[in-house]
Amino acid sequence: MATSIPLAERMRPKGLADYIGQKHIIGEGAVLRNAVEQKNIPSMIFWGPPGVGKTSLALLIARELERPFFSLSAIQSGVKDIREVIEKADKLYQFNQEQPILFIDEIHRFSKSQQDSLLGAVERGLVTLIGATTENPSFEVISALLSRCQVYVLEHLSEQELTAILEQAIERDSYLQEHPVQIEEYEALFRLSGGDARKLLNVFELVVQAAHTQKQPITNAFVLKQVQQNMALYDKTGEQHYDIISAFIKSIRGSDPNAALYWLARMVEGGEDPSFIARRLLILASEDIGNANPNALLLANNCFQAVNVIGWPESRIILSQAVTYLASSAKSNASYEAIGKAQALVRKTGDLPVPLHLRNAPTKLMKELDYGTAYKYAHTYPGNFVEQEFFPDKLSGTLLYDPGNNPSENKLRESLRAKWRERYRY
Repeated sequence: MATSIPLAERMRPKGLADYIGQKHIIGEGAVLRNAVEQKNIPSMIFWGPPGVGKTSLALLIARELERPFFSLSAIQSGVKDIREVIEKADKLYQFNQEQPILFIDEIHRFSKSQQDSLLGAVERGLVTLIGATTENPSFEVISALLSRCQVYVLEHLSEQELTAILEQAIERDSYLQEHPVQIEEYEALFRLSGGDARKLLNVFELVVQAAHTQKQPITNAFVLKQVQQNMALYDKTGEQHYDIISAFIKSIRGSDPNAALYWLARMVEGGEDPSFIARRLLILASEDIGNANPNALLLANNCFQAVNVIGWPESRIILSQAVTYLASSAKSNASYEAIGKAQALVRKTGDLPVPLHLRNAPTKLMKELDYGTAYKYAHTYPGNFVEQEFFPDKLSGTLLYDPGNNPSENKLRESLRAKWRERYRY
């Protein structure tokens, strides 16, 4: 290539006008855009998938505010590095200089003690903290620090936004201007990038070089061929772990404990955070197993707790037990489907009134209005059940939970069918 600087780095936006995506927080009139324009930003955490512009946005904010910018990586930095930055910030404060921005990439990888070392500087206003994380900060950032930060959720880039990023690169990058290529198909580029702009630009740079040399148009087949031949280059950002966690979850969902163990071993050998793996198992236990085996959620939760107590490398044994159990378990996504249907129903029907007999009646007036009067207390009836209406009248008889076809949920289906007879068609 004409330059050793990757295309993704060359194409970092120079100003907010060049920034593509995240209009809900940084577009015209959006909350963060207003804060930047008013030059009064809080400490904040950007939470979102990789390659959606967290680092670029932090750099742009510092540039727009003309503030000093310090950057640390949670993977490479320790408490000593944090203290050095805070000492520099303290000196700037003593000389009445602009408050610096401290950007911490992958802040979820900081230990509690490392995060604690940031608290004082944030509280005293020595720095404005901007943290970037791909993990839910509610789990990964200590509450004292989280309470002092505004959390902004960054979204996956749409195909339209990814196309705009490619067009911007073609228009502005000097190498691409000197080596024009014809793009006939975009699908493979988008699929390989997974919504990650950095990965998209790195793959595109690789493909452009080959297309120009071979005088070939860029098609889906051509892109896939070049990526397969240059897998090391394509994977140089180290974000393959998102593909691996996907394969891992799908293997468990597909009831293949052997493949699931293989992908688990790939993550173990790659140094993946065991809490990240255990948390994904918790989600899977409800989403993909649910009431087909209610013990799955209990075991996954115990696994999560044990991993955080035991530590590494012994946690790999606990993870292995949980993975083989979950993969071998009966599967059902009925609960997952049910809440989706229920939410869709609420969005469609709005705030329907609660039937009078189901309402709470803590005051005399409410009792006079018949709140709760006709309610039947199930425990006073044989079998602790009595048929009555629990839906708003308009939705009577709506079936949302359809038990899966497995021994555990078949028992639930028969029990519900016996209770509700004609009201719900189980």
